[in-house]
Amino acid sequence: MRKTLNRQEAVRVLDALRQAYPDAGCALKHMDVFELLICVVLSAQTTDKSVNNVSPSLFARYPDAASLAAAHPAEVEDIIRTIGMYRTKAKNIIALAKILTEDYGGEVPGDFDTLVSLPGVGRKTANVVLAEGFGEQHIAVDTHVFRVSNRIGLVDAKDVLATEEGLMKKLPHDRWTEAHHSIIFHGRNRCIARKPDCENCEIKDICMKRI
Repeated sequence: MRKTLNRQEAVRVLDALRQAYPDAGCALKHMDVFELLICVVLSAQTTDKSVNNVSPSLFARYPDAASLAAAHPAEVEDIIRTIGMYRTKAKNIIALAKILTEDYGGEVPGDFDTLVSLPGVGRKTANVVLAEGFGEQHIAVDTHVFRVSNRIGLVDAKDVLATEEGLMKKLPHDRWTEAHHSIIFHGRNRCIARKPDCENCEIKDICMKRI
């Protein structure tokens, strides 16, 4: 008995999700790549809505890498206090802003390895920044993508990295970023963690239903 959908079925999933969520995209509000990077770092284990609530005040005070690099940690903490792990995140975004200012002229580098070397930046963050900020095709695996991809049978993977690699092999390259957003929207709206709405699911005839 096979464990995952085949490539043709995987494309059918993407087509169905595209139709179900035509507006699926990055939910983090940002004006440029710098703001995007900071927002994605702040969004770790926190909802995008929570980040969107604090980011306008943060960027009004610190509009670029140089100003954030010179910020006092306590002042940044006060602005982002309502999001999870705010002390660690304040420390990380100030530290990465200093690196951007000192080593990259205040600009966000468009290189994966360089991005993941920055404080608070992991694979997911780097993939989101390269996809949204630089227009490249990437699959960023967050909790929704990991859960849904394995549940419906796009992949059969034990961890985030294996899920990312499996999706890259299974899905058309020109739809990687689209897949990332569509799967997230599906995980939030239909294929929720504890009680997925399988009866009304747009892909119920394709899904392998590994709940």
